[in-house]
Amino acid sequence: MLYQILTHTPVYVWAILAFLVYRGVLASRDRELTFGRMLVIPVLMLALALQAIASQFGLASLAMLAWTVGAGAIALQRMRFGSSRAGAGAAPGTVRIRGSWAPLALMLAIFTIKYVVAVALAIQPALADQPAFALAACGLLGLCNGSFLGQLAADIVASRKIGLETLDGMRVEA
Repeated sequence: MLYQILTHTPVYVWAILAFLVYRGVLASRDRELTFGRMLVIPVLMLALALQAIASQFGLASLAMLAWTVGAGAIALQRMRFGSSRAGAGAAPGTVRIRGSWAPLALMLAIFTIKYVVAVALAIQPALADQPAFALAACGLLGLCNGSFLGQLAADIVASRKIGLETLDGMRVEA
């Protein structure tokens, strides 16, 4: 059965996985990013999760509420109690981000949740109507997305406190 699942997975899914692993390995190293580039992975992961929820459970569903609660709770926790990875970049308009393996772990978690949900629904479509399945899947996606969004917010707040330039070229002083 595993062989059938893997061979029936579209090639683009493996390309997405390779891209996520590549970006996760890059995130493990210290690097300088613009504010716009800081947004890429959190926004991409948000789009992947919301696309999965919309196509499999609907955006106006209890599943979406589970995602919202999970994302909101973790985002607030990360913003309030998490540490920022941001520091002043060498070039104007850049932020120095400390490397971490956490983004790779979160990206792989989101990919795995989406993949397992898609396989489970392909094998047993009636699961889409089971509230426990939808709540668990979407709640887990929300926790992962909330972690990305909370870290992004903490990094943006920290970078503004040290007076870095924003994308529009204006200096922001806290």
